[in-house]
Amino acid sequence: MMRALRSHWPQYVMEAGGLAVFMISASTFGVLLEYPGSPGRRFLADPFARRALMGVAMGLTAIALVYSPWGKRSGAHLNPSVTLAFLRLGRIKSPDAVFYVLAQFAGAIVGVFIAWALLGARLANPPPRFVLTAPGMSGVAAAFAAEVAISALLMLVVLTVSGSRFAPYTGLFAGALVALYITFEAPLSGMSMNPARTFGSALAAGDTRALWIYFTAPPLGMVAAASLYRRIGKGLGCAKLYHPNDIHCIFCEE
Repeated sequence: MMRALRSHWPQYVMEAGGLAVFMISASTFGVLLEYPGSPGRRFLADPFARRALMGVAMGLTAIALVYSPWGKRSGAHLNPSVTLAFLRLGRIKSPDAVFYVLAQFAGAIVGVFIAWALLGARLANPPPRFVLTAPGMSGVAAAFAAEVAISALLMLVVLTVSGSRFAPYTGLFAGALVALYITFEAPLSGMSMNPARTFGSALAAGDTRALWIYFTAPPLGMVAAASLYRRIGKGLGCAKLYHPNDIHCIFCEE
């Protein structure tokens, strides 16, 4: 464990930083589009239009992080569910997986609290209430099932694309799915797929009532997708979403 920490701590910091940036972006656009006094809320009265714009913003944020200098080095998991899926495939070693997950939770928490310091009561006000993810009107069962489904599909797409000649575009596919999920699926579950992201918001909001859904459903969906991918004989590969050949990789040591 300590050897991994000494050797790979820069990648752990990059994972934390990447998720912090994601949370700051989510919080900022959440305020711009959902806070009652914001221009976005005034000019876009239709909730679907606001979700669509939020989806585009977060999809582009995810894409930017994957192809950023830090994302190229760490692999831009930015999500404990993604890291656990790669662990299931044997693409990341256990010590690295542990530190990645810890870094992701730390990054999510720091990101939300930085956004809170910058945005103040506008972020704490419901809405957007720290961009909290929570089950929609269809209830807990629907939210759980939706989180499993969208998480599994995302991981299957990431693994399939990254193992094809379209591998350099994996981040684009992932970002496009994030945009679509926020636009169309968010009313069911809040669209998390990410235990760390949800925990950061829940901690700031002081609301952990539905946290168990987002701690279980996304990892279940992504690990199941990884297991299916492995069963059909396609477990080989790297744990990076984007693998530039001119940057050292801690996963495949190239």
